[in-house]
Amino acid sequence: MSAWGESNTHHWDDWTLGDLVAAKGGHTVSLVVPARNEAATVGDVVTRVRAALVDTVALLDEIVVIDSDSTDDTYDVATDAGAVVHRSAEIRPDLGSVPGKGEAMWKSLFVTGGDVIVFMDADLLDWDTHFVPGLLGPLLTRPEVALVKGFYERPMGSGEAAVPFEGGRVTELVARPLIRLLFPELAGLHQPLAGEWAVRRELFEQLSVPTGYAVELAALVDTVRARGLEALAQVDLGTRAHRHQSLRDLSGMSAQILAAALARVGTGSGTDERPPAVSLR
Repeated sequence: MSAWGESNTHHWDDWTLGDLVAAKGGHTVSLVVPARNEAATVGDVVTRVRAALVDTVALLDEIVVIDSDSTDDTYDVATDAGAVVHRSAEIRPDLGSVPGKGEAMWKSLFVTGGDVIVFMDADLLDWDTHFVPGLLGPLLTRPEVALVKGFYERPMGSGEAAVPFEGGRVTELVARPLIRLLFPELAGLHQPLAGEWAVRRELFEQLSVPTGYAVELAALVDTVRARGLEALAQVDLGTRAHRHQSLRDLSGMSAQILAAALARVGTGSGTDERPPAVSLR
């Protein structure tokens, strides 16, 4: 397996929007926003991306929000902002439902049509629409790349109260140490748990997906095992802030990530995972 190199790392402005629209050709691109109780922010995410990348420049073909059992107005806010919204539990109910981020992402395969799928979190605070074209750059211009991760400076808090480089607690305390110990070939990735990433549909259909928060790490490990490091790229997206969760919630996320990692080295019982969706059409 080849080592991680500078050729795998890009900056969001390495391509213009014109470059990407031309490179897109006959391909289709879906933006998927998994959301659970994100009524305060999901409308801004959808509105801004739609205005910049659907109405002004035809880079995206659809914006789809997957609502994972929200108890607030996430569904209505996202709909009013112009997204197509699906409740995760109502997508292929014959397959059952295990609420969580991974399930929402996995079920998006059944309600989207893009050859390329871009994932963005719904809780973004300080961000810009360049996140989406930045992630698409390697996929639209390098045929060997199948999965692209975003990375960014992650402050703790936002605005004047932000403390630089203190965000990403689970990444620094759990994911990166795990990777150094168990998957050192991925050590060149700056933010393996980033919620902003993009993947070719034909690859994502072949991946087994943890139903919770471990989907990002699992996708990276399984992609490299199947296709090698040349299938991965990462893009510097600048700065990203989001709503921070409590330590209790982060503990649950960490447990899911540990379980998925240990399952992939054969020393754990694993997590509840959805099988490759290609066999379930």
